[in-house]
Amino acid sequence: MKLNNKLIHIVIIIIGIVFISLGAFHTNIWFDESYSVAIANHSFKEIWTIGGNDVHPVLYYWMLKIVSLIFGNSILAYRLFSVIGIAILGILGFTHIRKDFGEETGIIFSFLSFFLPVMTIYAVEIRMYSWTAVFVTLAFIYAYRLLKNNDTKNWIIFGIFSLCSCYMHYYGLMAAGIINLSLFIYILKNKKENLKKFIFTAIPQIILYVPWLIYFVKQLKHVSNGFWIGFEFPKTFIEIFQFQYLGNLNSIVANIFMVSIYLYIGYIIYRKIKEKEDIKPGITALGLYLLIIIAATIISIKSPILYYRYMFTVTGVLIIFLSFFMAKEKNKYITLGICVCIIILSTISNIRLIKENYDSTNYEPINYLKENIRKGDIFFYSDIINNGATVATKFTDIKQYFYNKDHWDIEEAYKAYSPQMETVESFDILKDYKGRIWLIDSENLELYNSFPKEYIKELKEIKNFNMKYKGYIYNFVLIEK
Repeated sequence: MKLNNKLIHIVIIIIGIVFISLGAFHTNIWFDESYSVAIANHSFKEIWTIGGNDVHPVLYYWMLKIVSLIFGNSILAYRLFSVIGIAILGILGFTHIRKDFGEETGIIFSFLSFFLPVMTIYAVEIRMYSWTAVFVTLAFIYAYRLLKNNDTKNWIIFGIFSLCSCYMHYYGLMAAGIINLSLFIYILKNKKENLKKFIFTAIPQIILYVPWLIYFVKQLKHVSNGFWIGFEFPKTFIEIFQFQYLGNLNSIVANIFMVSIYLYIGYIIYRKIKEKEDIKPGITALGLYLLIIIAATIISIKSPILYYRYMFTVTGVLIIFLSFFMAKEKNKYITLGICVCIIILSTISNIRLIKENYDSTNYEPINYLKENIRKGDIFFYSDIINNGATVATKFTDIKQYFYNKDHWDIEEAYKAYSPQMETVESFDILKDYKGRIWLIDSENLELYNSFPKEYIKELKEIKNFNMKYKGYIYNFVLIEK
């Protein structure tokens, strides 16, 4: 490898890590993040049982638990842990991709891992997406290596990352399943002598996943009974294919860029097929990505699970496809021009993200509560998704109640917010309470307006806050009962 290319690659990685980290140094959280933070407060055993009632597997929550044991229940530490996931994904371009697919493919892979507009968004979210992308990408890489080298070490590593993908996210499970099935079919057709090692790798994966199957079936039933994900043709597919290019950008700009990229890549594929060049690695990566979309679409006929955000889990595989064919372009000025466009779009997206994350309005509601709550006060809220969960996570020493007015089947999953929060389905819990109650209310004061008037001895105050972060709105209604 030429020294200048190596240096370029290292510089891209360093700048990329700094770039994706810029929006991470804040302590705001939204609902999904609050769940991650809350469940990490529990033991490994409790995470298993509580997480079994959620809609995701538990490996990420266990990983967060380890982070909490080292750094405490730190939102900043959790957020930087996600940054590390994307950093590792980008570094794979240097440690793995360049060795398997060539140095130019490795450089472009690292570049796209840091600078696609979507990367800065998910690099700083306290969710499982960045690490699932790492595990799925590594499972794909080692499956590809096994096609060339039947090394026992590669089989073991592949099995580990495949199983990790299954326990991180159900799209990771789909990806691992498709990769294993494809590898099995390939071995049967071309290398039957490798069948024994495949079986010895597949069986431990199945055995180690069996303990989760009870929860998997329960979660599948929960989804089939009605999940929040909807399917709308062609909007859902447009969102999936524009997702990596969107970030915080205008959808028109993202769509134009997306179409241009895919037309460009399509032309390169056409040219390489005509030139009879081997492009199987790139097509294989594309095939896996498309198969996951197809599988999710088929499942969505009965239970809608096709959602653009979940596709981030296999973004590393998409980047292998993009970087493989971008590296095939002989006119490097075209590739450079595309990279410049990506940097411009990603920078605009990141600036918007930074402004949102660090806006001064984000700290006002929580600071107000900290300054005004008294010993013995309690919280009561009916909208846990838009503001209640963040309060539950920020105030672990205040007794609070989530009024489940719609009778969702979520009590077991929401034990993640225990012991400070209890789920109730009526106002009766307050019958014998005397003291101050903070209603964490919505924009239209829905909870206050439906609150039993006989429980209100005195209305003390109504305070409104509008946060820049995720557009959250808080109405704090302080009453005396």
